[in-house]
Amino acid sequence: MPQASKKVSESSPATLKRSLSMPNLVLYGLGTTIGAGIYALVGELAKVSGYLAPVSFLFAAGMAALTAMSFAELSARHPQAAGAAVYVKEGLKSTRLSFVVGILVIFAGLISAAALVNGFTGYLNQLFALNRELSIVMVVLVLCAIAMWGITESVFMAALITVVEVGGLLLVIFVSYAGLEDVSQKFVLLTPSLDTVSFVSIGSGALLAFYAFIGFEDMVVVAEEVKDVKSTLPYAILITLAITTVLYMAIMIAAVLGLPPEKLAQSQAPLVLMYEHYTGRSGHVISIIGMLAIINGALIQIIMASRVMYGLGYRGQLPAIFSRVNSFTRTPLIATACAAFTVLVLALVGRLGSLAEATSIIMLLVFSLVNISLWRIKLKEPVPEGILLFPVWIPILGFFVSFGFVLYELVKLFYQTP
Repeated sequence: MPQASKKVSESSPATLKRSLSMPNLVLYGLGTTIGAGIYALVGELAKVSGYLAPVSFLFAAGMAALTAMSFAELSARHPQAAGAAVYVKEGLKSTRLSFVVGILVIFAGLISAAALVNGFTGYLNQLFALNRELSIVMVVLVLCAIAMWGITESVFMAALITVVEVGGLLLVIFVSYAGLEDVSQKFVLLTPSLDTVSFVSIGSGALLAFYAFIGFEDMVVVAEEVKDVKSTLPYAILITLAITTVLYMAIMIAAVLGLPPEKLAQSQAPLVLMYEHYTGRSGHVISIIGMLAIINGALIQIIMASRVMYGLGYRGQLPAIFSRVNSFTRTPLIATACAAFTVLVLALVGRLGSLAEATSIIMLLVFSLVNISLWRIKLKEPVPEGILLFPVWIPILGFFVSFGFVLYELVKLFYQTP
C-alpha cells in the first residue's frame, strides 16, 4: 500500500507551492504599489495641488482603501489565482465576463511591464553603451528566469529590491526632515481653507494621486501560494496600503515644506532634487534606486500575468497548457514564458503611450466590476465565519469611486483626441 500511494503521488500533477508568509506578501505588495511612480509623482502633484498635496494624498488613500477592502474580503472568500476574474465569476455569475476581466488584467499587466522595461533600458543605456534591442532582450530574459525560478525565490528578489526602494524613500525623508529649518509658519499652508479653490485643488490632486496606491490587485493573484491565505492575504493588503500611505504623506510633507511647489513641479526627478537640496551631494544613488523600482515593477507584473493565465487555464477559460505547473520549480513555466514573450514583443515595439493610458481605464473598469461582485456576493452568499468582513456600503461606495474615475479618464481622452 505505501508503494501504491507513492506512485499515485508521483503521477499527480504538480500544484503551486504555498510558501509566502505575511512579511513576504507585504514586501511583494509594497513592491507593486510603490514602484517608480512616486519618484516622479511628487512633482506632478506639487504642480496640481501645491501646498495641499499631502491632503490630496490622504484623500486618494481613502478612495483607494474602498476597493482595497473589497479585494481583501474577496481574497478570503475566494482565494484563487485568477483573482478578479474569479470574483466577477462568483459575483455576477457570468463566465464570459469573468474571462474578459481575466484577459483585461493580463493585458494591462503586460503593457505596464513592457513600458517599465523600456523605461529601465533607457536609464541603463545612459550608463552603458548598449544596443536598445539587445538590452531589452537581456532584461526580459533575466526577469523571465527569475519568475520561473520559484515563487519564494521570485518574491525574495522582488522583496529585496523593495527594501532598497523603501530605503531610498526613507533616506530622502530623513535628510529632508533633518535639513528643514524653522517651518512652523509654513504648516498653516498645509491646512485647506473652506473655499472652492482649495476643494478643487485637493480633488484634482487626489485624482492624480489615486494611481500611486494601485497594486493590491496584483497581490490577490498569488493567493494559492500563500500560507494560511484566508487570514494572511486580507491583512497583508491593508497593511501594505497603510505603510504606503504613511510613506507618501511623509515624502510629500517634506517636499512642500522644504522646496517651493513650483520648483518641484519643474523637476523630472523631484526626489533627486530633494536629496541634492538637503545634502549638497549628487543624487545618483536615488536615481539608481528609481531604476531598481522600475525593474521590480516589471518583474511583479510578469508574475501577476502568469498567475492569472494559470488560474484561467485551471478553470478551463484558457487552454489547459497554461495551468501546467513544473514539478521542480512549482511555477507555471509555460504561462510565465508566454507572459515574458509578450512583454518582450511589446517592449521592442516601443509605441506604448496610448496603450499605457488605456491600462488605467481597464483596471478601473475591473475595480468597478469587482466592487459590484462583492456587493452581489454579500447579498446572496451566507456570511462566512473566521474571515475579515466589511459593511455592504464599502463595495457600493468603491464602485462609485472607481466608475467615477473611468468617466473622468474617458472625458480626458476625448478632449485630448485631436
